[in-house]
Amino acid sequence: MSEGRSIKLDPSKRVLFLTKDPEQIRQQLSGELTLTMKDVTVDDLLDNINTDAMTPAWVCFDWDPEKIARNAYAGLIVDGERLIAQDAVANGGFEVIVSGYQKGVGSSRETAAQCEAYSGVRIAVAASFAPIHARNNINIGQLMCDHATLGRLMAGEELAISEFTQGHDAITTHIIESGGLFKFCERLDKGEISLKSPGTEPRPMNMTEKILANKLLPGQGKYLKAGDAVMVNVDGGYSHEFTTAQVHHFLRTEYGDDYKIKDPSSFAVFEDHLIYADGVAKFAPFVDKIEVLREMQREFQAHTGVRNYNAVDKISPGICHQVAREQFIEPGDFIQATDSHTCMGGANGALAWGVGATEYAALAYWGVTPLNVPESIRFELQGTMRAGVTAKDVILHILNTYAKREETLDRVMEFGGEGLLGMSPDERATLANMATECTARGAVVECDDVMVQWMADRRPDASFDALKAKIVTPDEGAHHAGGIHTIDLATIAPMVATPGDPEKGEASDPKNGANIDEIGEVKIDIAYGGSCTAGKCDDIDFYAQVMTEADKAGRKVADSVNFYLQFGSKEVAEYAKDKGYLEIFERTGVHIISPGCGACIGCGPGVSINSKQVSVSAINRNYKGRSGPGNLYLASPLTVAASAVAGKIVEYRAGMFAG
Repeated sequence: MSEGRSIKLDPSKRVLFLTKDPEQIRQQLSGELTLTMKDVTVDDLLDNINTDAMTPAWVCFDWDPEKIARNAYAGLIVDGERLIAQDAVANGGFEVIVSGYQKGVGSSRETAAQCEAYSGVRIAVAASFAPIHARNNINIGQLMCDHATLGRLMAGEELAISEFTQGHDAITTHIIESGGLFKFCERLDKGEISLKSPGTEPRPMNMTEKILANKLLPGQGKYLKAGDAVMVNVDGGYSHEFTTAQVHHFLRTEYGDDYKIKDPSSFAVFEDHLIYADGVAKFAPFVDKIEVLREMQREFQAHTGVRNYNAVDKISPGICHQVAREQFIEPGDFIQATDSHTCMGGANGALAWGVGATEYAALAYWGVTPLNVPESIRFELQGTMRAGVTAKDVILHILNTYAKREETLDRVMEFGGEGLLGMSPDERATLANMATECTARGAVVECDDVMVQWMADRRPDASFDALKAKIVTPDEGAHHAGGIHTIDLATIAPMVATPGDPEKGEASDPKNGANIDEIGEVKIDIAYGGSCTAGKCDDIDFYAQVMTEADKAGRKVADSVNFYLQFGSKEVAEYAKDKGYLEIFERTGVHIISPGCGACIGCGPGVSINSKQVSVSAINRNYKGRSGPGNLYLASPLTVAASAVAGKIVEYRAGMFAG
């Protein structure tokens, strides 16, 4: 039992302030400088520290958390060099790490939380935390607080654990008090913890609340509201070779070598993220580690009997999020997976978000998971996008406005309206996919006959009527804590997200949006189309539309540009072949890559190789270093293809290559 414990700083330990001034960080690491909250304001601290900066891809190849911790914050690069050297956090004797707003944005990789905890850090301090990262901290027993609480601790106060559970629901409080999720599950199984029904009275519910209400364990009622703490059934999930090794390790450690998971047919493994990593020069030293990850995933799949989407003859069936929406996510489902872009499944009328390895291991074993019903924010899309504008531009607009103001933070983004239903299934998936870039909890998109037919066409065992019967719609009068926001699609212009400059305290972040006509002339070296965000059939149509026009005008990819195009799944690759696009792409100089992840996570063709290179990419994130050391602009498939031909970032216009 841990409810009575108190928290006090160890006078022999230190506090590391991640300031916007790199020299101050260096001096703290060397022991030359000691800061307190009296010396630092929140504005002095780094904002939007992303999980790639905390544990870059190559660090994650060490699935053992003890080894991962040795390279904590390896992705903080200044003047081309690591700001925080190997073992620096652990050797510095830090028990607290302090940053600014939106700590832990980006991927759901739990390694980002582990790199601190296994370096001896037991308290993370920030003005706000990205939701998945915060949950990972809680699940592994890492405490979190704000700057005011840190000030009290540094003044010598001893604080009750209740100071760290304030504002949390009853179940999360139990997890924090227990010291982590596995310990909570153990106490719950032994009957040491009893969970109460939230007691919510009948009320209109939004889509998030209704889907979760349908998953409640017996005795918890039939209605929910934001903030309710409940246990719910999970319909399914998946992991990939970047994460499965830890899941397998945690399950063996907690439940024994002969463990079994609740319902293997509801879960899956994918080999997609590292499928091309062997061919990336900077990953050559890690080839053996990558193969270990693959082997451990194959071992996990054989042990558990989950769905198998491992590569065959080194060819991946596709990116997990794309294949999952094609093959098994259904309306009304609640899906959890070990990747932040799990929210893409929301396009199917499901509720989906990413979780860390600890949470996934626990829910796969028990079949249920504890959660706090998240708040929602609704976007009513009206009108029609003008020519040259895509769903990618719409989500970049939302990122540059609502997300930048933190209105989407830790909320489920609900999409609806006539404008939404006028979009194709693939375009709706683009919106859902990038909810995580908005630091939202997840996404859920209204479902109609068009979407149901799209799913039914791909699943011989699922009828249209059966899928349609599962659709969940919001109740009239449902409440959205983040409000209901109407967006006239006709007002959206082609956009990019600019690279920022972390070395000057300007985060490289998808929320740094600008209209293309505002950025001036930006010459490019690399154009990349692909990823779960932009490797769908509609996206291939967009790339082909531009390259067909270029071909007819006698144009091709500019000599100064390499244009890479990667399919999101085997289905998409076959679609491109059947449409005759491969010949067009070959004639116009596009490099085609088989399905899988790649440049999006720095693990495949299309990454920049030096800091002077400039990329325009249809991926979802432009964190510095994620796709190579160069500057990366995010853009729509149309913009990427048009820019590849022009040699600079340009807005696509029909007929632009004629004459």
